Amino acid sequence: EHIDEMQEFITVLEKHGYTYTKDGNVYFKIDKFPTYADFSRRKLEDLLEGARVEVDARKENPLDFVLWFSNSKFPNQIMKWDSPWGVGFPGWHIECSAMASKYLGDHIDIHCGGIDHISIHHTNEIAQSEARFGHKWVNVWMHGEFLVLQKEKMSKSTGNFLTLTSLTDMGYDPLHYRYLCAGAHYRSQLFFSFEALDGARNAFESLRNRVLSFKLNPEKPKNPARKAELKGAFFAALNNDLDMPIAMSVVWESLKDQSISSTEKLELMRDFDAILGFGVDAFAPPQLSDAHMLIIKNREAARANKDWAAADALRDQLLKDGILIKDTKDGTEWYLEAGR
Repeated sequence: EHIDEMQEFITVLEKHGYTYTKDGNVYFKIDKFPTYADFSRRKLEDLLEGARVEVDARKENPLDFVLWFSNSKFPNQIMKWDSPWGVGFPGWHIECSAMASKYLGDHIDIHCGGIDHISIHHTNEIAQSEARFGHKWVNVWMHGEFLVLQKEKMSKSTGNFLTLTSLTDMGYDPLHYRYLCAGAHYRSQLFFSFEALDGARNAFESLRNRVLSFKLNPEKPKNPARKAELKGAFFAALNNDLDMPIAMSVVWESLKDQSISSTEKLELMRDFDAILGFGVDAFAPPQLSDAHMLIIKNREAARANKDWAAADALRDQLLKDGILIKDTKDGTEWYLEAGR
C-alpha cells in the first residue's frame, strides 16, 4: 500500500545526490551524510567491523545500505513491484521512513524501538530522512531494553521464547504478565522467570482484591489534598522518563494509605488505570462453584437466624478455599484471596 511513497522517497534522495545505482539496486551513500555515526556514538571503524559479516560487492562503502533491491540474495522473492530501477522490492529502512513521514509528517516528536535498532536501522532511518528533509527528523528516541530469559535475550531465532498463549495455558492471566512488565523501567532489562511471574500474579490479585473491597465498601471522601498529592506523584514519575517502578510504588502507597477513603482510593486507581490498562472498572467478584454458593446461602440463613457460631464456621470454611466475603446491606459479596 505504500510502495509509491517509498519510491517517491528514493527519487527525492536521488535528486539530492545521496544515492547511486548498481545492477538495479539503489544504495544510500553514507559518505554524503557526515554525521552518520553520531547517533550510535560509535566510530565508523567499529561499524565497519559489523558490516563485513556479509559483503555486498556492489557497495562503494560496506556501510552503504540498500534503498531498493532489483537484485538480491532472495531471487525467489514473491512480492515485487515495477520501479524506475527495475522490478524489485524496497529495503527495510526506507519502508519505515516513508510510512512514518506519510502519516506523521517530516518532523516526529517521539520515535520508539528496541536497543538493537540503534546502530543500524535507526541510524539509517535518520540518515535517509534527514537527507531528504534537510533538518532534524526526530526530537526524542526511546529505546526499550530486552526481555531476558535465562540470561539470554528472548527471541524466535534462538528458540528460547514464550508466548502469551503458553502462559494462559498454564493458568496465568495476561494481566499478570502486564503487571510484571509494569515493574521494570523500559531502559532496563526485564528478567523473566516463573518465580517473578508468580510474584506479579500475587501482587496483581492483591491489587484486584483491594479495588473490589473499595467498590464493596464506599466511604465519604475525607482527604482530597492527599489524594491530589498521590495523583501528582504518579504522573510526575511517568513524566520523568516513564519511571514505571516509581509509579507502581505510588500505586501501592495509595492502596495502603489510611488517610484517604475507599472512594478516593478507587478514584485514584481509575486515574492510574488510564495509563496502566489493568481494567480496574471491569474488576468483579469471581464466579463461584455451586458448592461454594450453597455455603454462602447456608451462612446467610444462619445469620438470619442469629446463629453466629454457624455463620462464623461457614465463613472460615470459605476462607480455607481462598474466598473472602463481606456482608453488605444488599447481601453477601465475595472475592478471591490474592494468588487463588
